[in-house]
Amino acid sequence: MQHGTETWKAFLADGRKLVGATPPYQMSGRLTRINGLVMEASGLKLPLGSGCRINIPGGSSVEAEVVGFHGEKIFLMPTDDVFGLAPGAQVFPVEPTQPPLVAGERIEPRRRASDRAKHLPMGDELLGRVVDGAGRPLDGLGPLTVRHSRPLQSRPINPLQRAAISQSLDVGIRAINGLLTVGRGQRMGLFAGSGVGKSVLIGMMARYTAADVIVVGLIGERGREVKEFIEHNLGPEGLARSAVIAAPADCSPLMRLQGASYATTVAEYFRDQGKQVLLIMDSLTRYAMAQREIALAIGEPPVTRGYPPSVFARLPALVERAGNGPEGGGSITAFYTVLAEGDDQQDPIADSARAILDGHIVLSRNLADQGHYPAIDIEQSISRAMHNLVKSQHFDVVRRFKQLFSRYQRSRDLIAVGAYHAGSDPVLDQAVAMYPRLETYLQQRIDESEPYESAVEKLHALFGASP
Repeated sequence: MQHGTETWKAFLADGRKLVGATPPYQMSGRLTRINGLVMEASGLKLPLGSGCRINIPGGSSVEAEVVGFHGEKIFLMPTDDVFGLAPGAQVFPVEPTQPPLVAGERIEPRRRASDRAKHLPMGDELLGRVVDGAGRPLDGLGPLTVRHSRPLQSRPINPLQRAAISQSLDVGIRAINGLLTVGRGQRMGLFAGSGVGKSVLIGMMARYTAADVIVVGLIGERGREVKEFIEHNLGPEGLARSAVIAAPADCSPLMRLQGASYATTVAEYFRDQGKQVLLIMDSLTRYAMAQREIALAIGEPPVTRGYPPSVFARLPALVERAGNGPEGGGSITAFYTVLAEGDDQQDPIADSARAILDGHIVLSRNLADQGHYPAIDIEQSISRAMHNLVKSQHFDVVRRFKQLFSRYQRSRDLIAVGAYHAGSDPVLDQAVAMYPRLETYLQQRIDESEPYESAVEKLHALFGASP
């Protein structure tokens, strides 16, 4: 009897060894169709946002993400080139890296859903580096070694727990500091057509803004502009305290979306450390276009100038992640550039962004053509939080400045042809007399920085008032 028991024990021990040496079971599916940007696969049931790896003969693979499903089929969007894929290629799910839970922490449904999202590198090691939308270095400075990672999809902050916007932020630009004062935690839009100087303007903000950390997301722009922005607009001093995430126009739409989310996640990481963060994203329009490409490819119907409804749902979801954290914590002051196609300020993306942001700065092509830099159209621009940031005397001077500037612009043609006679309108007489000084105040050299206090003093000096 004992001999038989020992035989069974030996048999079970051998079985355990065999089981331990056996490769773990892994689900896989098959690639059945590629239609434009979308790939279809069968044999897998995965939730939205899951990562996949599609094998290519020869040992390489293509990364993809689940963006939709229909019946037994899932729709995948590649993050890399799809050259070399063949019908029937194996599709394997890729499990995201799970961060360890704190001992005794209760796992809530929202926590589980968030942590199933893709995790990317995070940490102070990102400062001074340029990476793509997947966290891979682009600057040739070697591998990125970090100790932390975060999911791309974060939990929203309770709006009642956010700190109010109560402190002004020095951006180093006279017209914005004096007339469009921006507060810490404010989300501003920079509306401009192509070629009117928005990249140079955000480069000035990155160099001169009084922030602890700068996060720059270059989304969907020309690849040539990435290097020019880093070397000429940002400069070595600005890059030293910046993390740059670049997903240029030749990247897949999925990588462009991921790049914008990654830039926002990096800004959230530094905000949670109590730092004052400046987030610059160029551009919000390219982000919307990337979502449009994906949505149309999986069959979502277009509703407004070719944009499907999901585009207008994702814009506020991205923008609302910026802003102030809880009282006593850090902040994310965000500037989003919005490309107004054909200089149309009623473009659907521009109109939607204007409604969800805390203010907008409009750049005028006419001013740019006249050599007026920065080409800020002060009449169409506004900072919605300014009344909470400045004194009443400052606000009155700003209102007076805009009144005189606007009155002169409306009568510019009459003045040019000599049809206006001095003395018929006292307000216009004052506008004509002060216009050269008002215009000079609005202009600034690219290599010039104007601190907030100096900008306010010069503004009051125009009207003989004291700050």
